Amino acid sequence: MALTPIMTTLAFVLHPDGERVLMVHRTARPGDEQLGKYNGLGGKLEPDEDVVACIRRELREEAHIEATGLRLRGTVSWPGFGRNGEDHFGFIFVVDAFTGDVPEANEEGSLSWERIDELDRLPMWEGDRHFLPLVFDETITQFHGCLPYDKGHPTGWSVTTL
Repeated sequence: MALTPIMTTLAFVLHPDGERVLMVHRTARPGDEQLGKYNGLGGKLEPDEDVVACIRRELREEAHIEATGLRLRGTVSWPGFGRNGEDHFGFIFVVDAFTGDVPEANEEGSLSWERIDELDRLPMWEGDRHFLPLVFDETITQFHGCLPYDKGHPTGWSVTTL
């Protein structure tokens, strides 16, 4: 069976101090499958855009910023991640520089600068704890992981680092 995932982007925007990252606390929409969780910013690719155009659009929409410096840190395949078991495939970025002023909230919830060394204390997707340390590990050039899900929970994790 061919893999036909929903293509997504996810960005972790670094604060100029290098110690914090912009996170959204998804509390605004009661039907949100990510309700109560913290996450980076991003979303689904539209048919006419590449992954960089997508993450730039998502950052404008969600945080009113323009990424002026960004790096692809890796990819994650999430088989079975969707509400109805859909497969997702994500491109994970770090944003090192941006222009614009981040609002206090967006339509998904509040936006806040969280300490990178304390992210593991936040409520988030269980599987994010596997790849999130790799996003900020500068000894790794890139990572490419597979994080299968079943009924909302990860069932494994494999990764190749470069």
